[in-house]
Amino acid sequence: MTPNIPKEQWAQVIETNGGPISYKQIPVQQPGPDQVLVNVKFSGVCHTDLHALNNDWPLPRKTPVVGGHEGAGVVVAKGSLVTSVNIGDNVGIKWLNSSCLNCSFCMQADESLCPYAELSGYTVDGSFQQYAVANAAHVARLPKDADLAAIAPILCAGLTVYKGLKESGARPGQMVAIVGAGGGLGNLAIQYAKAMGLHVVAIDGGSEKGEVCKKLGAASYVDFMTSKDLVKDVKTLSGAEGLGPHAVLLLAPQEKPFQQATDYVRSRGVVVCIGLPAHAKVSMPVFDTVVRMINVKGSYVGNRLDTAEALEFFNRGLIHAPYKVVGLSETQKVFDMMKENKIVGRYVLDMTR
Repeated sequence: MTPNIPKEQWAQVIETNGGPISYKQIPVQQPGPDQVLVNVKFSGVCHTDLHALNNDWPLPRKTPVVGGHEGAGVVVAKGSLVTSVNIGDNVGIKWLNSSCLNCSFCMQADESLCPYAELSGYTVDGSFQQYAVANAAHVARLPKDADLAAIAPILCAGLTVYKGLKESGARPGQMVAIVGAGGGLGNLAIQYAKAMGLHVVAIDGGSEKGEVCKKLGAASYVDFMTSKDLVKDVKTLSGAEGLGPHAVLLLAPQEKPFQQATDYVRSRGVVVCIGLPAHAKVSMPVFDTVVRMINVKGSYVGNRLDTAEALEFFNRGLIHAPYKVVGLSETQKVFDMMKENKIVGRYVLDMTR
């Protein structure tokens, strides 16, 4: 049975830097030969979407552009060359909408580094719309019985932190500090770390976030708003030796944590930069970095295999993203709360309201 596809749809469109984002009706696109048209049911709201709205980064943004890159839905049409996805399949739309699949990066499974990559909600229209076009090779394959609202945050937040933990090289039984642990990425990072056999020192601000981090499996919590010596506190909580965590995941949207991490990570430790604060820089003392053999690196989303692995943790019931569902029409309210640092967990948009 062929799905009934409308000519117009509701969407949240970025038209000006800094917003507000525009809730309006736009035409439904048709998929190209290698694309699918997805009836988006739910879409997570990521801090990256706020950066896109503000045009914070030195990366050209399409304007106007439909925001969003954590879309979970159902394929309702496909191009003539698509054989790997069928109409009726549940799929996910990720930050990496497409890549060339032919450059040296793509051929080494580093498609996120492809110089021709297209990014959902940034260089191409994303998932804050009821019907979105995506490249068939890059959509995430979701189970037929998947809870699409619950799985949506895995498509970016979950994938990103899972990839970061892999990049850290931390092994089961070791300690990892997660900075920004109370946010949407951090809540998932705690769970992935626990599922991977790691112990977590969660770092964030406020008692409410601390309670959530503990419930999700963090071994301890450091509140940067009340801590008199954050470096000392993190080291103390990272094991009897007091040497600091084996790895640090930097998820915070502020610059300061990126300057602190090398002070408390243990010698030979790995600092993984994931969050993207606007105009921020990373700095570290050269002497300390050299003589303690500290490794500082970046981690940028994941490839198609990373996506399948991150989803498998969810499918096995090991990851439960804390989320709240609101209507697509309320997207600007979510951004306002994000600006005020009032969000715990993740907000997911219901495309029907």
